[in-house]
Amino acid sequence: MEFHYATEMNGNVAKVSRLSKCIESKQGDLEEKASKESEVLTKTSCIEKAYCTILSELGENTEREGLLRTPLRAAKAMQFFTTGYQLTIKDILNDAIFDENHDEMVIVRDIDLFSLCEHHLVPFFGKAHIAYLPNKKVVGLSKLARVVEIFSRRLQVQERLTKQIAAAIHEALEPAGVAVVIEAAHMCMVMRGVQKMNAKTVTSVMLGAFQTNAETREEFLSLALGK
Repeated sequence: MEFHYATEMNGNVAKVSRLSKCIESKQGDLEEKASKESEVLTKTSCIEKAYCTILSELGENTEREGLLRTPLRAAKAMQFFTTGYQLTIKDILNDAIFDENHDEMVIVRDIDLFSLCEHHLVPFFGKAHIAYLPNKKVVGLSKLARVVEIFSRRLQVQERLTKQIAAAIHEALEPAGVAVVIEAAHMCMVMRGVQKMNAKTVTSVMLGAFQTNAETREEFLSLALGK
């Protein structure tokens, strides 16, 4: 009887111990989440003050009705435009790479992208076309669009953006080749400077077979761009 009682007691102690650890873990997660939220609010407040200063220096009255909440809205918008700094390829691709005996070209074209020119902080936008030659691994198609989003949601230049997308896919999938083409219109060329409304910038990066094999490269360009 005493033996059974001791066994039951030990079992209860183990359950209580596991429960305590679970509670401590959840408390730790909540504290970490609260800390991150506090950090975000602090950053938002700092950016808001900066926008308020900018508007004032431009000669605007930040107390007038139309501008009362503009610094806060602009701060939140800028944080959204640059969410890519908080994301990594590992965050989105780890559970979406699959073993597959497929070695033919995979293309996702006309992926919408929006980014901010790091020189003038004005938008550039357009489309990305991505292809890769699988090497026993494939990735969920929507994840290619997410890769574009991670790097475009930062202060960028189009040349670097194209390289980063290609390099990230190449590193994650280790394919036989990767090709990325971006076509974009830059507001720094439309709204200011030369003010050319219809100018477009096209950049490309070819890795692996797309770089070394002209036939493979031409097939991609034909399918992606109709050339």
